[in-house]
Amino acid sequence: MSPRNIISRAKEENLQIIAVTDHNTLKQSQIVAELAERQNIFPVFGAEISTREEIHCLVFFPDRKIASEFQQFIDRHLPIIENHPELFGYQVVVDAEDNILEEEKRLLISALNVGIQIVEKEVHRLGGIFIPAHIDRSQNSITSQLGFLPAEIKVDALGISKFAVIENLKAKYDFIHDHTLIRSSDAHYPEDIGKGFSFFEIEKRTFKEIRLALLHQKGRSVTAS
Repeated sequence: MSPRNIISRAKEENLQIIAVTDHNTLKQSQIVAELAERQNIFPVFGAEISTREEIHCLVFFPDRKIASEFQQFIDRHLPIIENHPELFGYQVVVDAEDNILEEEKRLLISALNVGIQIVEKEVHRLGGIFIPAHIDRSQNSITSQLGFLPAEIKVDALGISKFAVIENLKAKYDFIHDHTLIRSSDAHYPEDIGKGFSFFEIEKRTFKEIRLALLHQKGRSVTAS
């Protein structure tokens, strides 16, 4: 799952907008963005955050500067728990040629020491997009951990996995009817890239247009595949 392999697969699958959402870090996002732009793929700076409740949430930002500011928020709230590569694998940042630039010693699958409401507010303070991830899953989702969507949490959409059956989810959770659903591949291996995706009806590929589509404003829309 190096940036080079990710972009190569995204190109093969004809994906036009992508976001790499590593757990609790955006450190690899700049290299991914540079490689994506060379292939006329629009990159979104993103991460998959694990909150104190162990709810996985997707967060997206419009540019490198704001992504770096949110990275500082992560660094303040990620517990200092050492990664053990023999158990969890190496956590490395690599360049466009797959050369290792940095190794992250902290265990990135740990939950932050702040709750979902604080994470959501920080994301929106920075002008980002906040989406609870894979709500259909039986673990690490807002449905598995809380069983409902708190009224005080402002979400821009709800994420579903490539396995989700939308009709079943709507029958099970009333709150889903009030929000846009997006489906993604949540790929951990190159061959899984593109197995889940969403269609965006937008005028051009910009972060602003993506937000409008998620909120179904000004004629923009999103449809989960």
